[in-house]
Amino acid sequence: MAPVPTPPAQPDDAPDAYVGLDAESAERRARARGWSTVRALPPGTVITMEFRSGRINFEVDAAKVTRCWVG
Repeated sequence: MAPVPTPPAQPDDAPDAYVGLDAESAERRARARGWSTVRALPPGTVITMEFRSGRINFEVDAAKVTRCWVG
């Protein structure tokens, strides 16, 4: 049987630090800190709840990050 792959380490970053930033600045900052996937979503978007290592999510309203979470 093949070994179970080890997911890559997530960037050491605080999601709360993105709240209040404008969406473009938040995306640039996240990519510079090593997030492989940066996803911006409008409020109320229906999404699946699967966890994806290396992904950071922004809820963006009026071009500002109002919520941020990992996965």
